Amino acid sequence: MPTITQLEYIVAVDRERHFGLAAQKCFVTQPTLSAQIKKAEELLGVLIFDRSKQPIAPTPIGQEIIRQARVILREHQRLGQLVADFQNDISGQLRIGILPTIAPYLLPFFVGNFIRKYPQVNLQIKERTTDQIISDLKNDLLDVGLLVTPLKDEMLYEHPLFYEEIQLYVHPEHSFAQNNSIPLDLLNHENLWMLSQGHCFRSQVINLCTSQQNGLSNGNLPFEYEGGSLEGLQRLVDKEGGFTLLPELATLHSPQNVRSIQAPIPLREVSFVYVRNYAKIKLLQLLEQQIKESIPTHMLQKDRGQIVEWK
Repeated sequence: MPTITQLEYIVAVDRERHFGLAAQKCFVTQPTLSAQIKKAEELLGVLIFDRSKQPIAPTPIGQEIIRQARVILREHQRLGQLVADFQNDISGQLRIGILPTIAPYLLPFFVGNFIRKYPQVNLQIKERTTDQIISDLKNDLLDVGLLVTPLKDEMLYEHPLFYEEIQLYVHPEHSFAQNNSIPLDLLNHENLWMLSQGHCFRSQVINLCTSQQNGLSNGNLPFEYEGGSLEGLQRLVDKEGGFTLLPELATLHSPQNVRSIQAPIPLREVSFVYVRNYAKIKLLQLLEQQIKESIPTHMLQKDRGQIVEWK
């Protein structure tokens, strides 16, 4: 059977789709990497990569071998992690993918305190869309994602962390501003600013606002706009009127223009997401503890509302 090193080279080529780049990432020469992959193919009796294609692509059987190679490498990594956990060695690299609708509001709560408490942990945090994070998790480019769930992906494990209320941010002269809470069946209103396509929060807004079979329109806005920033939507509401929907963490610093939706309170579930045989569980447990100690305690309560799905 192929060695662990050979499996690492195979996975690297699949990730980079180039022998030279894979060799650089593995800190070996290209002839060395190529020779080891060739030996693995001879041992297995099949071609793992179709070298006639540019970029290089795995063969059909190669795809299955690479999928299993990732499982084997994660389990191999778990051995070292078990020893590190037993010795209470809190160190290593943790690569986190986080949504842009979560990052600027959640990170300031916990990341500084976590690094000061565990200085030997190398955190690498990247803002990505949901689809990008899922792809990077499956290709071992990220260790964990901070994502809105449920995702309903059999390859991924979801560990819920907290539950944000989905709230209204309204212009002071909008009719919604006259009440502290707004009935859900009014949210088909024509003055709604939304994020652009590709953001899971946009999908949640659409699912929530159309749940009463009322349809959705932004026809009364001064111009058509779909942005990628929650802060941008807030500024547009302030300047041009109308309203938008925001997750709770994004409203904590501007509560004067925030209104609630009448019960059942709509919630956004935020979870750690990782591949099922992921090894660095101890680090995730420590990170989870820091997050939960940092955010408002009521956000830990799932039973205060109803989760709005986005898929």
